[in-house]
Amino acid sequence: MEIRVLRYFLAVVREENISKAAESLHLTQPTLSRQLADLEAEIGQPLFERGRRLALTEAGVMLRHRAEEAVALIDRIEADFRHAEDVGGTLAIGSGVYAAGSEVIRTLEEFSLRYPKVQYEIYTNSADTLRERLDAGLLDFALLAEPIDVAHYDYFRLPMKDVWGIFTQAGSPLAKKKKIRRGDLAGHRLVCTGRLAIRKEVDLWLGDTDDLLMFARYNLVDNIVPLVFDGLADAITIEAAVAHYDPARFVFRPLDPPLTSTVVLAWKRFQPTFGATGKFLEFLREKFVLME
Repeated sequence: MEIRVLRYFLAVVREENISKAAESLHLTQPTLSRQLADLEAEIGQPLFERGRRLALTEAGVMLRHRAEEAVALIDRIEADFRHAEDVGGTLAIGSGVYAAGSEVIRTLEEFSLRYPKVQYEIYTNSADTLRERLDAGLLDFALLAEPIDVAHYDYFRLPMKDVWGIFTQAGSPLAKKKKIRRGDLAGHRLVCTGRLAIRKEVDLWLGDTDDLLMFARYNLVDNIVPLVFDGLADAITIEAAVAHYDPARFVFRPLDPPLTSTVVLAWKRFQPTFGATGKFLEFLREKFVLME
């Protein structure tokens, strides 16, 4: 399966019309139609439902997802080698919402002064999704909250620590406290991270949860903000993940005794780091490793 044909396929998906796609690709319509027919024969299934507008079949939807990943990876490889000497291209950085993530993103201004040809792709998602994209070569770096299995990665630990606490309505009883102790949570409906490794750390802090109303799990805290807003639940989360919410409506109160977590900057093991990738890694080591 040629990458060129995958680009043709994606152009047809984008235009929803073979004639328009052929025009954008500077191909004749018969040529493009033949390429699509050959691709469907290679796949062994139809990719489009023909009509006034081309709609994807189930196989077409699956191929679209994989083709977009494959084309993005090839584009990144080409850009890496094209800009290896003059330090350009695109750096792809993935992160959850962490204190360390904010600090790394802030360094881009200084790095761009040194290397103005570099552009950036910032991707925010859960740790599991970030690892999938890192493994697929779609990210150069990912910031991942510990504890995490880093067997397949090279990494270094960033010095900033995330503080865990309770995210609640500004008018709730918990908001009146400066710090939240274990006993303060009895009878409160709680939501907590669904990521198993981190949840274990939280569970150790909580101890016996028989008297707690563990209501729901989340992968991104933004998803459960309506529950907090409506007073239906309080969230156990890190401060950085909720710092952007209106303090007139929401408050964060740290846990007592304190519970903190750290973040690593990870990249694929044995992945060559040259050009913009290598320079950025050197830059971050200068900025952060000596702070540990």
